[in-house]
Amino acid sequence: MDYVLFLLFLAATFAAGSTGALFPTGAWYKSLNKPTWVPRDWMFPVAWTSIYLLISFAGARVAMIDGNGYAMAFWAIQIALNALWTPVFFGLRRLKGSLPIIGALWLAVLGCTITHFQLDVWAGLAFVPYLVWVTIATALSIAMLRLNPDEKPLDLSAI
Repeated sequence: MDYVLFLLFLAATFAAGSTGALFPTGAWYKSLNKPTWVPRDWMFPVAWTSIYLLISFAGARVAMIDGNGYAMAFWAIQIALNALWTPVFFGLRRLKGSLPIIGALWLAVLGCTITHFQLDVWAGLAFVPYLVWVTIATALSIAMLRLNPDEKPLDLSAI
């Protein structure tokens, strides 16, 4: 594995993850009705840090392998969707509008998992926790919408 590539992939993941700092959960999120199985607050930074390290490792492992076009395309799509979901859900407070994004993210992570496995077993395995986490996040997003059907998106007209 090329360590410079690893650092570049890591920079991309933490750039995407920075949307979490720009759009924190805050009082709005705390006021929402949540399912009983929502992960504890401390689990989110632990999970995302681990996932970002793993997918950076995976990207660096397959980046120099011949025939990696689909794997790299799925990697790029998943990190872009990862960066987009947080501002839509937490920033704009669009519970319903965030669902197509997280659905597409789930598909992109599945695509990453499959294409990375085809190139390198370790890279494919590195995507499995991400696929599990995004599956939980997708179910959580659906549950949040069901539990908060009257929640209105952020009113941007006042800004």
